[in-house]
Amino acid sequence: MATQTHGRSKAVLWSGAGVGVVGIGALVAVAVADLGKADQLASVVGAVLAAAGLGLSLWAQFGRGGSAAPTPPAPVVTASGTGSVAAGGSIGSVAPGGSGMAPAPTPATPAPAPAPGSVTASGDRSVAAGGDIGSVSTGDA
Repeated sequence: MATQTHGRSKAVLWSGAGVGVVGIGALVAVAVADLGKADQLASVVGAVLAAAGLGLSLWAQFGRGGSAAPTPPAPVVTASGTGSVAAGGSIGSVAPGGSGMAPAPTPATPAPAPAPGSVTASGDRSVAAGGDIGSVSTGDA
């Protein structure tokens, strides 16, 4: 479908360029014959083209209702276990050492299976990220 849309855009572009060349040629021919008439004709053609441009820009901005791509659902991010870390995006630095941290509460019910694109870190000192991880240290320093 993208190729078909690209082909239409190219055809519209070349059609517009052809109309422009013919219009410029006609204005030059009229200007050679009668400069006053060419001035009047150029004013009318300019006003018509300005109105057409305004209409096309409004159609391009607002006239394509329903063509936007649907927003994907947000990923589910869960972390369970002592010192575990999970992030839906990139992580710059993580150091879940065990000496100064209180234990995480144990979940009462088991977590459901994660959805596609979800991030889950389970187990003591586990780390998971939905993007890049810069630095991780999961032990005592």
